[in-house]
Amino acid sequence: MNVCWSWVAVWIAALLLPNVAVSPKAAKEAYEKGNACLDRKDYDAAVTALTEAILLDPMYAEAYSSRGMAYERKGEYDKAIADCTEAIRLDPKCFTAYDRRSIAYGEKGKYDQTIADCIQAIRLNPKDVFAYYNRGKAYAEKDEYDKAIADFTEAIRLDPKHADSYNYRGNAYARNHEDDKAIADYSEAIRLNPHDASAYNNRGITYEIRGEYHEAIADYTEAIRLDPKHSNAYYGRGVSYEKMGENAKAEEDFGQAEKLGYKGARIRKKPGDVRNYPWVGVLILGAIMGLALYWILRRRWLLACTNNGNTAKVAAFFAQAKKRGYKEK
Repeated sequence: MNVCWSWVAVWIAALLLPNVAVSPKAAKEAYEKGNACLDRKDYDAAVTALTEAILLDPMYAEAYSSRGMAYERKGEYDKAIADCTEAIRLDPKCFTAYDRRSIAYGEKGKYDQTIADCIQAIRLNPKDVFAYYNRGKAYAEKDEYDKAIADFTEAIRLDPKHADSYNYRGNAYARNHEDDKAIADYSEAIRLNPHDASAYNNRGITYEIRGEYHEAIADYTEAIRLDPKHSNAYYGRGVSYEKMGENAKAEEDFGQAEKLGYKGARIRKKPGDVRNYPWVGVLILGAIMGLALYWILRRRWLLACTNNGNTAKVAAFFAQAKKRGYKEK
């Protein structure tokens, strides 16, 4: 009888005191299930499983960290930051929480916070490839390309097969006008991950800037094959076609880029369209307004001349106007 009442007391405590762990083993099982969902990119299921782990063990720092990652992948950055912050409070040595919070800060454009979190992650784990990689991205966003290159280089030293670090270091080299190094890095990124459309697109951009349009078109085409909704690749290929004088193909690619929601500097219009040259429209409008103002002022001057008896000047004006094709109505 006493044993029975003891179990009742345990369950009542579990219901009334949510901070009491019901079963660390069950919490770990829910945590592992959540991580498996993360691997499958089933982020809603991951949040559900990891929330269960946290309810079973509210002191489970890793569960908060993983749920923060799931929220980050869902685009819920504030929730991600809150979860990772709680993980750090529970376990100040949880470097993965710093890693994951740094991503969320980066997505919100808070690059200084991203860098600060990466520094902490590196302090806790000097071999944290991701921390160097993510800090490099933040430096690049702040236009500090030399620092970005240094971080990507360290990430590559720690993991020579980290394709994304090659891709992003290529971007930093390109921004530093080191095209040969950029192309070499993009090529290595493609070798390591032949399915990465962004690496092909980035190399295409670099070839295009160098005036190597055939190579650029080949890379843009491969990027589009890998990702048919890659609007930047359509636009870039359109630019290369236009530079080669293949206007029909260029127009087709610009149209497709626009349909896909291209957000670049501008979308080209049909060859010869005045919208390609906005300054022409300004000049035409200015000319029309100037001509209208000229005729208004001339008409007032003629009326003034007539009223003052200067008929000779009026007659001379109309004689000159008729020579230019003016016809009286």
